Amino acid sequence: MTDRDKAPESSEGSRLTVVLLAAAALAWTAAMLWSARVTITGRANAEMEVTSTAYALPGAVSADLVAGASVALLVLTLLGSRRALGATVRFAVATGAGLLVGVLSAVTMITINTAGSLYAIVGGTVAAAATIGGAIAGFRIPRVITAAAFASVGVFLLGFVLNLFQAPVLDLLGADDTASSANAAQWFSYGQAALSGLAAGLIAYFLLRKAQVKWPFYTLAGAGPGLVVVIGEILSRTAGAEVLELAGRVSPLDQLAQQILSTARLNSGLIVLFVGAMTAMLAVGRTLSPASDEAEGDGEEEKEEGQVSSSSSETAYHSNS
Repeated sequence: MTDRDKAPESSEGSRLTVVLLAAAALAWTAAMLWSARVTITGRANAEMEVTSTAYALPGAVSADLVAGASVALLVLTLLGSRRALGATVRFAVATGAGLLVGVLSAVTMITINTAGSLYAIVGGTVAAAATIGGAIAGFRIPRVITAAAFASVGVFLLGFVLNLFQAPVLDLLGADDTASSANAAQWFSYGQAALSGLAAGLIAYFLLRKAQVKWPFYTLAGAGPGLVVVIGEILSRTAGAEVLELAGRVSPLDQLAQQILSTARLNSGLIVLFVGAMTAMLAVGRTLSPASDEAEGDGEEEKEEGQVSSSSSETAYHSNS
């Protein structure tokens, strides 16, 4: 298949864009892992270490998922500029790049405490997330995956900024006593998820609009950040299930807190997914021409061609006469 025959979504993106994406994703992952390590090692007892690890796990998993995909896209872009990669080689290279990111992330967590299996499980979970991200990058839609990954980084930055203003916003929402504080926190979470989905859809649209990909890929890219959260939550509940279970054993209150946070993360991820997909779809829908106008334009072109053909035939007839 030549470059001319390739669909826009199957061609590699700009090298500069992919480099910036990889740098941003690695910075995000490094920040999450460093924050988790500092928080965990700063606890005074083992019980607090376990609960802190459970709180930090989903964020680290989501960041590693995006980092694995971003680094894999960078490696594929660099190799693809020299020679065309077959499907099997492409998938193997992408998965290997993701695995490399995962191993480096795992070392950061495992070395917190090599005794016992807790941090080995955490390391294995983040390594699995990065490897899965690398494997996803192996699909021949690099532009779409790049847009989804960039949107994920944008959602993370937006969430970071919004959390800086969480206290005054909660006050505006009427957080006074325990019941009203819980209600305000829930509304804040829903509002943050909706804004994140809106940002995800717009980022995906602006990154793909020049590539002229088919409209369903805009929807997929806009839903990407939500999918990252959902996949991260699934990995945390499965591969990291023992960590969450140990945290729940510390006290009934911690167990309840883990359940509430897990449900809130999943709900937020689903909101980001659907709002991001709808925003990207509506954004690209505004740029599409109505089918009636296209059909009318085609009819006018055919009519003009017919008139030109008739005029040519008439001219040829008179010339022969």
